Amino acid sequence: MTGQETITFAINLLCAIGAGLFIGLEREFKDKNAGLKTNMLVAVGAAVFVMISLKFQGEEYADMTRVLSQVLIGVGFLGAGTIIKTGESSVKGLTTAATIWCSAAAGCLAAMGMYWDLLMLTVAVIIINRIFGWIESKFIEEPDDNT
Repeated sequence: MTGQETITFAINLLCAIGAGLFIGLEREFKDKNAGLKTNMLVAVGAAVFVMISLKFQGEEYADMTRVLSQVLIGVGFLGAGTIIKTGESSVKGLTTAATIWCSAAAGCLAAMGMYWDLLMLTVAVIIINRIFGWIESKFIEEPDDNT
Protein backbone atom coordinates (compact mmCIF):
# COMPACT_ATOMS: atom_id res chain seq x y z
CA MET A 1 0.00 0.00 0.00
CA THR A 2 1.45 3.35 -1.03
CA GLY A 3 1.45 6.43 1.15
CA GLN A 4 -1.35 7.99 -0.91
CA GLU A 5 -3.45 4.83 -0.60
CA THR A 6 -2.93 4.83 3.16
CA ILE A 7 -4.01 8.47 3.40
CA THR A 8 -7.09 7.82 1.24
CA PHE A 9 -7.96 4.76 3.35
CA ALA A 10 -7.61 6.81 6.56
CA ILE A 11 -9.71 9.70 5.22
CA ASN A 12 -12.46 7.37 4.01
CA LEU A 13 -12.41 5.47 7.29
CA LEU A 14 -12.60 8.69 9.32
CA CYS A 15 -15.51 9.90 7.20
CA ALA A 16 -17.35 6.62 7.80
CA ILE A 17 -16.65 6.93 11.53
CA GLY A 18 -17.92 10.52 11.52
CA ALA A 19 -21.13 9.67 9.71
CA GLY A 20 -21.78 6.71 12.02
CA LEU A 21 -20.99 8.93 14.99
CA PHE A 22 -23.54 11.60 14.09
CA ILE A 23 -26.22 9.12 13.09
CA GLY A 24 -25.54 7.11 16.26
CA LEU A 25 -25.65 10.19 18.49
CA GLU A 26 -29.18 10.88 17.35
CA ARG A 27 -30.14 7.31 18.28
CA GLU A 28 -28.39 7.67 21.66
CA PHE A 29 -30.34 10.84 22.43
CA LYS A 30 -33.51 8.82 21.85
CA ASP A 31 -32.14 6.07 24.13
CA LYS A 32 -32.29 3.36 21.46
CA ASN A 33 -30.44 0.04 21.80
CA ALA A 34 -28.65 0.41 18.48
CA GLY A 35 -26.96 3.73 19.13
CA LEU A 36 -23.56 5.26 18.88
CA LYS A 37 -21.26 2.24 18.73
CA THR A 38 -23.58 0.16 16.56
CA ASN A 39 -24.01 2.82 13.89
CA MET A 40 -20.32 3.68 13.90
CA LEU A 41 -19.29 0.03 13.55
CA VAL A 42 -21.83 -0.61 10.78
CA ALA A 43 -20.54 2.40 8.83
CA VAL A 44 -16.90 1.39 9.39
CA GLY A 45 -17.52 -2.25 8.48
CA ALA A 46 -19.34 -1.34 5.28
CA ALA A 47 -16.57 1.11 4.35
CA VAL A 48 -13.80 -1.41 4.92
CA PHE A 49 -15.51 -4.13 2.87
CA VAL A 50 -16.02 -1.72 -0.01
CA MET A 51 -12.44 -0.42 0.21
CA ILE A 52 -11.11 -3.99 0.16
CA SER A 53 -13.16 -4.73 -2.93
CA LEU A 54 -11.82 -1.60 -4.64
CA LYS A 55 -8.40 -3.26 -4.65
CA PHE A 56 -9.80 -5.69 -7.23
CA GLN A 57 -11.45 -3.04 -9.40
CA GLY A 58 -10.80 -3.59 -13.08
CA GLU A 59 -9.67 -7.18 -12.68
CA GLU A 60 -11.39 -9.99 -14.51
CA TYR A 61 -14.40 -11.42 -12.65
CA ALA A 62 -14.40 -8.54 -10.15
CA ASP A 63 -17.80 -6.92 -9.69
CA MET A 64 -18.25 -4.05 -7.23
CA THR A 65 -22.01 -4.39 -7.19
CA ARG A 66 -21.71 -7.86 -5.66
CA VAL A 67 -19.80 -6.49 -2.67
CA LEU A 68 -22.32 -3.70 -2.18
CA SER A 69 -25.21 -6.13 -2.31
CA GLN A 70 -23.54 -8.47 0.17
CA VAL A 71 -22.93 -5.58 2.58
CA LEU A 72 -26.62 -4.73 2.38
CA ILE A 73 -27.66 -8.34 2.93
CA GLY A 74 -25.41 -8.66 5.97
CA VAL A 75 -26.71 -5.41 7.44
CA GLY A 76 -30.24 -6.63 6.79
CA PHE A 77 -29.63 -9.41 9.29
CA LEU A 78 -28.42 -6.88 11.86
CA GLY A 79 -31.48 -4.74 11.26
CA ALA A 80 -33.79 -7.72 11.57
CA GLY A 81 -32.35 -8.36 15.01
CA THR A 82 -33.54 -4.94 16.17
CA ILE A 83 -37.17 -5.50 15.17
CA ILE A 84 -39.43 -6.79 17.94
CA LYS A 85 -43.09 -7.73 17.69
CA THR A 86 -44.98 -6.56 20.76
CA GLY A 87 -48.60 -7.54 21.00
CA GLU A 88 -50.79 -8.60 18.12
CA SER A 89 -50.35 -5.62 15.85
CA SER A 90 -47.44 -3.62 17.24
CA VAL A 91 -43.88 -3.74 15.92
CA LYS A 92 -40.95 -1.84 17.41
CA GLY A 93 -37.49 -1.24 16.03
CA LEU A 94 -38.27 -0.59 12.37
CA THR A 95 -36.80 2.91 12.45
CA THR A 96 -33.69 1.63 14.21
CA ALA A 97 -33.31 -1.10 11.58
CA ALA A 98 -33.72 1.44 8.78
CA THR A 99 -31.16 3.71 10.47
CA ILE A 100 -28.64 0.86 10.64
CA TRP A 101 -29.24 0.28 6.94
CA CYS A 102 -28.54 3.98 6.29
CA SER A 103 -25.35 3.78 8.35
CA ALA A 104 -24.17 0.99 6.05
CA ALA A 105 -24.99 3.17 3.04
CA ALA A 106 -22.98 5.97 4.67
CA GLY A 107 -20.01 3.64 5.03
CA CYS A 108 -20.27 2.66 1.37
CA LEU A 109 -20.36 6.31 0.30
CA ALA A 110 -17.34 7.09 2.48
CA ALA A 111 -15.40 4.19 0.98
CA MET A 112 -16.11 5.45 -2.53
CA GLY A 113 -14.93 8.94 -1.61
CA MET A 114 -18.37 10.42 -2.23
CA TYR A 115 -18.03 12.95 0.58
CA TRP A 116 -20.78 15.44 -0.38
CA ASP A 117 -23.22 12.59 -0.89
CA LEU A 118 -22.16 11.21 2.49
CA LEU A 119 -22.77 14.56 4.16
CA MET A 120 -26.20 14.89 2.55
CA LEU A 121 -27.18 11.35 3.58
CA THR A 122 -26.00 11.86 7.16
CA VAL A 123 -27.92 15.13 7.50
CA ALA A 124 -31.02 13.61 5.89
CA VAL A 125 -31.03 10.61 8.25
CA ILE A 126 -30.66 12.85 11.29
CA ILE A 127 -33.39 15.23 10.08
CA ILE A 128 -35.77 12.38 9.29
CA ASN A 129 -35.23 10.73 12.66
CA ARG A 130 -35.40 13.97 14.70
CA ILE A 131 -38.07 16.02 12.97
CA PHE A 132 -40.37 13.27 11.82
CA GLY A 133 -39.85 11.41 15.10
CA TRP A 134 -41.02 14.54 16.92
CA ILE A 135 -44.00 14.96 14.56
CA GLU A 136 -44.91 11.31 15.04
CA SER A 137 -44.77 11.59 18.82
CA LYS A 138 -46.95 14.73 18.85
CA PHE A 139 -49.58 13.89 16.28
CA ILE A 140 -49.87 10.13 15.90
CA GLU A 141 -51.57 8.22 18.69
CA GLU A 142 -50.00 5.02 19.91
CA PRO A 143 -52.35 2.04 19.56
CA ASP A 144 -53.84 0.78 22.79
CA ASP A 145 -52.77 -2.85 23.28
CA ASN A 146 -55.60 -3.41 25.78
CA THR A 147 -58.35 -3.26 23.18
